[in-house]
Amino acid sequence: MAGSEPVTSPDQHKPGHRKSGRIGAVLTALALLAMICGNHEGRVEDIWLAGLAVLLLVIVIGDAVLRRNGLRS
Repeated sequence: MAGSEPVTSPDQHKPGHRKSGRIGAVLTALALLAMICGNHEGRVEDIWLAGLAVLLLVIVIGDAVLRRNGLRS
C-alpha cells in the first residue's frame, strides 16, 4: 500500500486558494478602514487601523508582483 503512494514533503502541499486569500485580505483591510468612523476619541486607534490596513494591502500587492515576475510559485 505504501509503495504505490507518491512521497511528498509538507512544503509541496499548498494551503487553500490564493484568490480567496487575496479577496479576504482586501475585505479585511476595507473593514479596518471602515472602523475608523467609530466612537473612539483618540487618534492612536485610527493610526493602528490605517496602518494595519495599509500593511495588508502592501502584502497583497507585493505577493501579486512577485508572482507576476516569477519569483514565487
